[in-house]
Amino acid sequence: MSSTHMKTPGSAAAEDGGLLGGRVPAEIEAMAKELKDVDKELFRKILKAVVSAVEGRDCSGALAEVAQSGPLSDQQLSRVVSGMYALLREALRLPSPSLKQEGFKDELRELRISEEFIADFASVVFGNRRSALDAVFTQQGPRLPSLEECRWRVDVAISTSSLARALQPSVLMQFKLSDGNIHRFEVPVSKFHELRYNVALILKEMNDLEKRSILKIQD
Repeated sequence: MSSTHMKTPGSAAAEDGGLLGGRVPAEIEAMAKELKDVDKELFRKILKAVVSAVEGRDCSGALAEVAQSGPLSDQQLSRVVSGMYALLREALRLPSPSLKQEGFKDELRELRISEEFIADFASVVFGNRRSALDAVFTQQGPRLPSLEECRWRVDVAISTSSLARALQPSVLMQFKLSDGNIHRFEVPVSKFHELRYNVALILKEMNDLEKRSILKIQD
């Protein structure tokens, strides 16, 4: 996309498959403002503690040490930690193929975060620890059973207690879920066509969403 209008936060995301889209959470905006008073060594200490928190480990000791020895006030440190945590949670919420690294970096640049800090954020989100962080994030979040197998067949009732249903086809379906449960049910042809239409509609809506920055699939 090319245009001559002034970019606002999230416009680069729309072009490059970023993270935040048109909205920037207040915690992340506040963090970006506070980072101008943070040097590289202090930034990495805080980021390491926040990553530990995302992994479910206790980081209170490391943050207490930063609070005692660093130049930030308690309120400033709180804003930096909250913003880092919110940023990592936003990034880990998406499957890694759905987030482009350049789009992610461009959004942080629009928040006027330094290149050194952007590189460190990117190393967490796109680096070797991503798979471990994804595993922790998956365990922490609520999940519904997924569909593992779908089987179906068309059945025609030759004779029933209701003459209106004689020789009327129906679709017998069986769903096997990831939690081991199996659901069997009968679907009239009219309802099957309704299901088919709704599935096609959902696929179209998913395709439309993929064109937006927050869900754009990486090439």
